[in-house]
Amino acid sequence: MPKRSAGLLLHRRRGEAVEVFLVHPGGPFRARKDAGVWSIPKGEYTDDEEPLAAARRELTEETGLVADGTFLPLGEVRQAGGKVVVAWAAEADFDAATIRSNTFSMEWPPKSGKTREFPEVDRGAWFTIPIARAKILAAQAVFLDRLQAALPVP
Repeated sequence: MPKRSAGLLLHRRRGEAVEVFLVHPGGPFRARKDAGVWSIPKGEYTDDEEPLAAARRELTEETGLVADGTFLPLGEVRQAGGKVVVAWAAEADFDAATIRSNTFSMEWPPKSGKTREFPEVDRGAWFTIPIARAKILAAQAVFLDRLQAALPVP
């Protein structure tokens, strides 16, 4: 059974443009990477957790934000590593600089015997959809398409 994650694609309007909120993974492996590594806030869930509840929990863990309101189902995708991600869209508006992520511990540098703490998400930002396409993991770009198709044209 593949790993399963649930997440939220938050969006807002700025004039005629739609902006989406993406997060950059924390830790040392992608610290210097930008294009193709951003993601919707998401995380794994188990059989005993409702996927939307998991998506809302993960948003809070990774950003400190609480999602309320109407959630638009965006379906699921299978990422390159086999993980299946299910997502919902929700309207939101906040200052991305205010997010606060939970942390994880890992040995760093490798084989050093030293353990360091890293944020699960090191930053978040609002992007227009064309810019988000260049930033987001390739498999998750379909969520941008599905959001655009579902939003009313201004």
